[in-house]
Amino acid sequence: MKTGKMKTNKNLKYWLGFSKLYSIGTIHLKKMLSRFGSIEESWHATASDLLGIEGFHSSTINKFTEEKKSLKNLEKLEEEILEKNIKVITLEDENYPSYLKEIYDPPITLFIKGSLDYVNQDNCLAVVGSRKASHYIQEVLKKIIRDLKNTDITIVSGLATGVDTCAHSAAVDNGMCTIAVLASGFDHIYPASNKQLFRNIVENNGAVITEYFPDTQPLPMRFPRRNRIISGLSQGTLVAEAGLKSGALITANLCLEQNRELMCIPGMVTNPNTEGIHKLIKEGAAVVTRAEDILNLLGWQITSINNTLNKTVELNLLDNEKKIYDILDLGEPVMFDKLVEKSKLSVDELMTTLTSMELNGIITQLPGQKFVKNLN
Repeated sequence: MKTGKMKTNKNLKYWLGFSKLYSIGTIHLKKMLSRFGSIEESWHATASDLLGIEGFHSSTINKFTEEKKSLKNLEKLEEEILEKNIKVITLEDENYPSYLKEIYDPPITLFIKGSLDYVNQDNCLAVVGSRKASHYIQEVLKKIIRDLKNTDITIVSGLATGVDTCAHSAAVDNGMCTIAVLASGFDHIYPASNKQLFRNIVENNGAVITEYFPDTQPLPMRFPRRNRIISGLSQGTLVAEAGLKSGALITANLCLEQNRELMCIPGMVTNPNTEGIHKLIKEGAAVVTRAEDILNLLGWQITSINNTLNKTVELNLLDNEKKIYDILDLGEPVMFDKLVEKSKLSVDELMTTLTSMELNGIITQLPGQKFVKNLN
């Protein structure tokens, strides 16, 4: 999918103008384009011109008229985009993502930082989940994405903390394309803690996109709207941990409405953040425990997939290391005192062994002197 250079013809300013309006969304704009034939004629439509178009009530027409008055200088909107080096794709462009265009209300414009040049839009996977992702789900998710290394699969997510951050970071670390979809404009990267991740995505052949003009702030109401783009770009959505009231469930429902494949990574029943997952599975969502499940469910024929699929990495552990490894669990952290009790090792022996295992990436120490083993 090639984005090329941003258009600078006379039509772009009208698309940018519509992207600033609250009164006219994609559905209304499509009806205007059908009636008037072009984006320029649609912009200059008068109140009397709009009368009689289905769905255009007097309140909508009045708001449209008032909002246009506040946007007298469309050329200034275009200049701002050019100055900030932001690419734009509009609904009329041939390179507008085809899967996204299929949804009920695709964005009028897409603002882009980075590049979509390396994206195979037929192989996009959305990954969403809890902002309070457990160590367990992060390890599972990192392994699944690592096993998709050397493929042209693109990971799509929302740049939020937790699962989103894990998915984007794992994609970048494994040389895969990733697309982050914002619920704000580029002047307000949210959360601020992910500004470096934003840069990493842009600098590693990925893209950060949004439907919002640069000065748009990340208000709560914009996140559910953002989610339709995440699922709309993708052939399938993978949910990795989600509570019953999680925003990830909104994306899951949008995925089904868009007639795309919904998949879930099962979690521990003792974790409240998995209640939404198990609800989705009971309602028919597919279960994913390994990368190959995703390929099979989506019918993706990937010949270059990493040979680590279905392969267990053998660990050459010393006796004390094996003893500790067998005690530790992937999901439930084990306290230091409990390890002393179960391993029968002295405190000094245990500390030395734990330090060695952590340095070798076999285990991770969590706050409060808790330890958990990593997924190989």
